[in-house]
Amino acid sequence: MAITDWAVEDRPREKLLAKGAQALTDAELLAIFLRTGIKGKTAVDLARDLLADTGGLANLLSADETRFCQSKGLGQAKYVQMQAVVEMSRRYLEEKMQRGEAMNNVADVKNYLKSRLQQYPFEVFSCLFLDNKHRVIAYEELFRGTIDSASVHPREVVRRVLAQNAAAIVLAHNHPSGIAEPSQSDKLITQKLKQALELIDVRVLDHFIVGDDVISFAERGLL
Repeated sequence: MAITDWAVEDRPREKLLAKGAQALTDAELLAIFLRTGIKGKTAVDLARDLLADTGGLANLLSADETRFCQSKGLGQAKYVQMQAVVEMSRRYLEEKMQRGEAMNNVADVKNYLKSRLQQYPFEVFSCLFLDNKHRVIAYEELFRGTIDSASVHPREVVRRVLAQNAAAIVLAHNHPSGIAEPSQSDKLITQKLKQALELIDVRVLDHFIVGDDVISFAERGLL
């Protein structure tokens, strides 16, 4: 049965207009992006198959061109469109944080950092540099590889803080395993950076670990 034969309230586009995008499933949202299905499958059926094949929306969005184009019904044009959608989402979240105090909406910060860091198959340590009103000045990825006290250099973080003329900073890194629980090394490097930045009167507001979820040191009482 074609989607046009479905009840109006069940069609993804009409459902979005009536109830908002948040009311749609991942498959329904992806079906709107795909626009059409393939022979024998509606766009929703195809979307469900793609999500099952890739292991979910996050994996599909972060797939490289080769992996993305291996899936039936997808190709280079869809890959380009998907990357544009992902980048627009990142810029939207970044603009929201720049217009107001970033730490007033921790959910936006988490979503932004997740969009930046979740796709990496290796650990990446990054910083959000903030002004004295906690508005975002810049986002930078500083270190790659295993994140521990040996690979994250406090003097380099201090140097970038001074270059950005930041009054506060948010630390973040990802766990490629998907398990966002902070390790002992994570706790040690956080304290080391906090102490180094206190010498130049710059506050560490939080340290986020990005996995399948996003963990906040501040919410855990670890700062």
